[in-house]
Order: sequence, then C-alpha cells, then structure tokens
Amino acid sequence: MHPAWIVAAVAFVALVGAAGFRATPSVLLHPLHAEFRWPLATISAAVSVNLLLFGLTAPFAAALMDRFGIRRVVAVALVLVAAGSGLTVFMTASWQLILCWGVLVGLGTGSMALAFVATVTGRWFVHRRGLVTGVLTAGGAAGQLVFLPLMAVLVREHGWRVAALVVAGAALAVVPLVVRLLREHPADLGLPPYGGTEVVPPAPPAGGAAARALTVLARAARTRPFWLLAGGFAICGATTNGLVGTHFVPAAHDHGMPQTTAAGLLALVGLFDIAGTVASGWLTDRADPRVLLGAYYALRGGSLLVLPGLFAATAEPSMLVFIIFYGLDWVATVPPTVALCREYFGDSGAVVFGWVFAAHQVGAAVAATGAGLVRDQLGSYALAWHVAGALSIGAAVLSLLLRRGRAPSPPPPVVAPRAWRYRD
Repeated sequence: MHPAWIVAAVAFVALVGAAGFRATPSVLLHPLHAEFRWPLATISAAVSVNLLLFGLTAPFAAALMDRFGIRRVVAVALVLVAAGSGLTVFMTASWQLILCWGVLVGLGTGSMALAFVATVTGRWFVHRRGLVTGVLTAGGAAGQLVFLPLMAVLVREHGWRVAALVVAGAALAVVPLVVRLLREHPADLGLPPYGGTEVVPPAPPAGGAAARALTVLARAARTRPFWLLAGGFAICGATTNGLVGTHFVPAAHDHGMPQTTAAGLLALVGLFDIAGTVASGWLTDRADPRVLLGAYYALRGGSLLVLPGLFAATAEPSMLVFIIFYGLDWVATVPPTVALCREYFGDSGAVVFGWVFAAHQVGAAVAATGAGLVRDQLGSYALAWHVAGALSIGAAVLSLLLRRGRAPSPPPPVVAPRAWRYRD
C-alpha cells in the first residue's frame, strides 16, 4: 500500500478528533443561556469569533505547514482545541467564552481546516485527488455533526461541562497518532506521490509563513476567479456552519422539538454528508467543477427556502427528506472548489484555498450572529432561512461565471534512482 493512504487515514482521524468541538455550540446555546442569562446574540457572537478565526487562520496554517511541517502544526492545533474546550468549565463571564470558544478553539480548528486537506492531497496524490479530498472533507464535517447526539445526551444527563471535557479529551487522544504517523512529503521516503511516476522534492519555503500567505493573497486578489470563488464560498459558509450548524437545533426547539431529537436530525445530515462529499469528489475527477458548484448551490437555495414550513414538534417525513437532501449537499462544494483553486493558481492552490476558506468563515460568522439577532428581535428564524436561500441561488450564478483556466505547470521533476510506479 502506498504511504499516501496512511497519511490520508491519519489526517482523517485528526479531522474527526478536532470536529468534536464543532458540534458543541448548537447544543450549548440554550444551557449557557439558562445558566448565565447571557443573550443568545452574545453567545452567538462567541461562535462568530470562532468561525472567523477558523477561516482566517487557514491560509497562514497552510503556509506554516510548508515551513514547519504538517505534523507540528496539527499537533499544536489539537492541543489548542483541547485547551479551549477544557477551560470553558471554569468561565464565569461572557468574555471568557469568547476567549475559549472564539480565540483558542478558533485558532486550533482553523489550523486543521480545509487548507490542511488541500495540503495533504496536493502533496501526496496525483490520481484520486478529488476523491480523497471528498473523503477528508466528509470526515471533518460529518465528524462534527455525528458528535451532536453524544453531546446532546451528555448535556442532558451530566451537564454542559462534561460535554466540554469530553471534547477536550477527544482532541488530545489524537495527538500521539499525529506525531507518530503523519508524514510530510512522499519525497522524504524516496517515493513519488500516489499515481505519479517521478519523485518531486519539496520546494524550499520562501520567506516567512505570514509573508508567503499575504503574497499569495495579493497575487490572487488581482484575478477574477479568486473573487468569484471567494464570494460563492462565503455564501456556502453562511448557509452551513453559520446558520444550519449553529441555529438548526435552537430553531427546531422553538417549534417544540426536543433538543436531543433535533441534534439527532443534524447528525443525520453528517451521515449523508459522507456519501454526498465522497460522491462529489468522485464527480470532480470526471466532470467540470464549475457546473457541479452551480448545481450544488442552486439545489441548496431551493431547500432552504422551503425549510421554515417543515419545522414541527416531531420529525415529520418532509423534514427527513430535507435532512437527507441537505446532508448530501452539505460540503459537496469543497472538492470542486479545491480543484478550481489548483487549476487557476497551481502550486499556490492550497494557500489560495485557505483564503477562499477564510471567506467561507467570514460568511459563517456573519450568519451566526445575524441569525441570533433575527431570533432575538423577531422571535423567529424564518427571515434568516429565506435570506440564506436567496443567497445560495446567487452563489450558483457566481460559480457559472467562472471560465476554464490554464492547467498549472508542474515543477521540474527529480527522477529517483529506483523506478517506482503505482497503478490504480
């Protein structure tokens, strides 16, 4: 077995381990509101800080991985997630929630965001790159949602502090695996990437990580595809992590549905997300990513427009249809977006995708706070769902405006003394 598959497996476990915290905000909104009497908008603001840093950290993390290695960056990130989640049990003021949830966990999870996926697949895979991107993306997103029922039960039976400590333990448990098994480059083993025939040495890092990330941004920002991709992905973040991921459980609870039932429904989104994202990766290897993105966003917009009429005290069949459909589309946008970043920006594609993902999280942060304000002011989330549906249709238009780019030129290869060839 090519070592690329071992690296991909370790990355998958790391993403799932960090995903535990991503599940906690939606099930802790009401317990924190009940215990501390903080407004939902204040608690949502802490989630927004987390989502914002989660995105803004990604491009710098991708550059740090180029300079210091994937292993070190991911190990430190997992420790930050554990610290941020564990320290919440001692908080007594809302600023401490922002520090723990927002800053510490935002920096940690941002270092293992989708730029991490792009870095791993870009280094280790030539064939099956889209498929592996889909699998890793599904691991992070689905892991977040599959944790929800466990978090909801822990909160109900033992309180929110136990749930926070479980998340901290899950993140720490992955650190030894990362340190032991996560490799940096196939060239370090004298091998080509999976599906390649030549050993390509890693390019030496040019300057500091921050300087490289900002330089790549400056170059990408002068191009039309960057803004189209970033605009569409900002809407993607607003309609997934920011709105549905944060506010679906409270919205369902407003209609009389038990919190554990609503969390179970959101966990089903995670299960179907695995199938949808892996299928999207498979399709990305075979179809035009621009067309895929347009279809994904348009279908998502239509589903969000009908969602307000589906909420009820019980899980009706119409809501289950929405959950299945939305799960298949949850992060199916990631594989084609990664592929387009590499198509337009070549070897800088992982860092560019980090910035595109930062736009994703800016959209998520705005939606998380905005939906909380809508709920506080109007007493209902209906307006938030309708606005999100309209924005998704707009993202479909942005995606279809993208034009075909020129394939990136590979770096000059160094042929290994011993011939290696791996076939599918």
